[in-house]
Amino acid sequence: MINDKVDEPIDVFAGTPWQAEIVKSLLENTEIEAYLRDEINGTMFPWITSAGGMGSVKVVVSSLDFDKAKLIVEEYEKNQEENS
Repeated sequence: MINDKVDEPIDVFAGTPWQAEIVKSLLENTEIEAYLRDEINGTMFPWITSAGGMGSVKVVVSSLDFDKAKLIVEEYEKNQEENS
């Protein structure tokens, strides 16, 4: 039987450089490999960075890890809302 799942990079989170680093760390603590995309723009122009919008830093994971990673991101976002 052929595995029909394709391993492709997929965005799991978008936010400020600080938020993206936290999410990346949370994912790596659960053995999910992740990397940041658009980190330079978010660092050079922090005043235009909005979560999920223009200038945001994206956290990218393998599509094979997306479902597990999304649960971790949702928990992080829930905790952020509760502490705001």
